Amino acid sequence: MPQRKKAVPQTKLFVLDTNVLLHDPTCLYRFEEHDICLPMFVLEELDNKKKGMTEVARNARQVSRFLDEIVNDAPRNINEGIALKSDAHKNSTGRLFLQTSFIKQELPENLELGKADNAILGVIIGLQHLQPDRTVILVSKDINMRIKARALGLEAQDYFNDKVLEDTDLLYSGVLELPADFWDTHGQEMKSWVKDEHTYYQINGPLCAGFFINQFVYQENGTPFYAQVLEQDENTALLRTLTDYTHSKNNVWGIVARNREQNFVLNLLLDPEIDFVTLLGQAGTGKTLLTLAAGLMQTLEVKRYSEIIITRVTVPVGEDIGFLPGTEEEKMTPWMGALEDNLDVLNKTEEEAGDWGRAATRDLIRSRIKIKSLNFMRGRTFLNKYIIIDESQNLTPKQMKTLITRAGPGTKVVCMGNIAQIDTPYLTEGSSGLTYVVDRFKGWAHGGHITLLRGERSRLADHAGEVL
Repeated sequence: MPQRKKAVPQTKLFVLDTNVLLHDPTCLYRFEEHDICLPMFVLEELDNKKKGMTEVARNARQVSRFLDEIVNDAPRNINEGIALKSDAHKNSTGRLFLQTSFIKQELPENLELGKADNAILGVIIGLQHLQPDRTVILVSKDINMRIKARALGLEAQDYFNDKVLEDTDLLYSGVLELPADFWDTHGQEMKSWVKDEHTYYQINGPLCAGFFINQFVYQENGTPFYAQVLEQDENTALLRTLTDYTHSKNNVWGIVARNREQNFVLNLLLDPEIDFVTLLGQAGTGKTLLTLAAGLMQTLEVKRYSEIIITRVTVPVGEDIGFLPGTEEEKMTPWMGALEDNLDVLNKTEEEAGDWGRAATRDLIRSRIKIKSLNFMRGRTFLNKYIIIDESQNLTPKQMKTLITRAGPGTKVVCMGNIAQIDTPYLTEGSSGLTYVVDRFKGWAHGGHITLLRGERSRLADHAGEVL
């Protein structure tokens, strides 16, 4: 009896919305063996978005360049689809279809004619009728567009390729609590020694394989134990005890750590071997205060860095307040309220200096802090600078790469934010640039990350964070 042939799995046809192309220009090469279709309305919307110096306009121009490369290599008859595979993109074995003919498809009466979104939905309905055996899927970052498509019985999904994690609860926290029997299972043949006021422990055991370099491990039972992982492989790890910044003798610009995570943060910020630090945490956990205190200490006292550069994403929470007069620094001032508040706290620590002394310190501090706009960062190189990127949850992975690659020799970059407070359209907790760098940099010998858990602002702020 002849064996039945296995059915060849049918490749899918993905119809891309404009916002997907503007969000990630490389998405054309991200669908592997599946085919892509671009409706004519998408090409027209791309054309309308290409003018200007914004990130959206740059992405629109990049998409056009990619399409030009693809179409240049196309055969005469592009109705058969254009192969996406090239030497640079060997995984893209699908084809690109451009809408070359008007698809006459009756839309439901309640959908307004002439709207680009509805025209794209009409194209999908038409394609579904032309190819009934094939799965046609709309890919869009616009939630309402996906809801409309599903209401019409069409398949629709978000663009998942740039999502680092589906569940942000799985995001690397930089901290690990050791089990109660840790020293029983990992203490055999342990070596320990003291060097430069730190104790080093060379341990071996099953947990070592799961450690990351520069991860913080701790035990609270009995005698508290806090350490940083310096080296690890499948069976062994090297731990180093921390400097205790909760003690007033180790204060940083008059600031002491108020909890375990803040102590870990200061150990990262003041370590000259760490070039890149990411801090996640809700409002009031001390991200900005600790970062500024460590920056001032290393800029003005230790002279490790020549100046502090602070930048942040200028996404307004309410209505925009229009054009702002003045220089780049003056325009950025309204966005730097958090900086002003924290400088007030840091300046109050000089009580014995009197008003004149405090004023002189304030002027000295301000002379070493530069406020820069993200818009003018391209092409720059920062040498021996302490760079603080605030509200970095509102950056895309591409923007984050642009900023971090500005760092020259001797520069430290600190990215901080709260991924629960994303104000940028089309970015989610899973696709934020901050989530992206936390995941990509974990385990790097010169990078560290901490998720701050406890708010230290006030009992009112803590309670509001819990109940509201």
